[in-house]
Amino acid sequence: MKRYSKIEIQNYKGAKKFVWAGKMFLIAVCMSLFFGFISQTLLTNMGIIIASIGICVFIFLSVLFDMIGIAAASADIDVFKDWIKSHKRGALTGLILCKHSEKVCSFCADVVGDICSTLCGAAGACIAVALTQNITDSHIIILTSIGVSALIAGLTIFFKALMKEYALKNCNKIILKLGRVLERFI
Repeated sequence: MKRYSKIEIQNYKGAKKFVWAGKMFLIAVCMSLFFGFISQTLLTNMGIIIASIGICVFIFLSVLFDMIGIAAASADIDVFKDWIKSHKRGALTGLILCKHSEKVCSFCADVVGDICSTLCGAAGACIAVALTQNITDSHIIILTSIGVSALIAGLTIFFKALMKEYALKNCNKIILKLGRVLERFI
């Protein structure tokens, strides 16, 4: 195992190192198909308000999962070992998340984050179409589409920028809380 700052990453040899990436690929494709179908079915038939709510939900999920990924990558394993000794609820699950931080970070930040971004784009396209439904000038249609996309990207980046500092400063607490939540359901 290699140790980078506070985390240890296992070295896999041969085809074994591609197994996780392959699993993430399959999970990403399945989740994208499922949520893409739901969003396209619901958002194309709904108006601007429902699509805007959808965008807010997708941005929130993207920021939340990105925060979990950053926290898992920067959490201190030794703190969780101490918490386990003092029988803190959620510490064992948190330690497992820390030991598999590359997988947690990949799933949360890459898979869920990218899917949410794609769904925000789909919802943004629905809003742009709804806003320009009665407009015939192609320049206004293009500018509206670009403006909606820029607003979505700006909001996502703004909230992720606010979240990153919080996630780095409170990484152990975030993973402990996630550990408590996961222990209830697993």
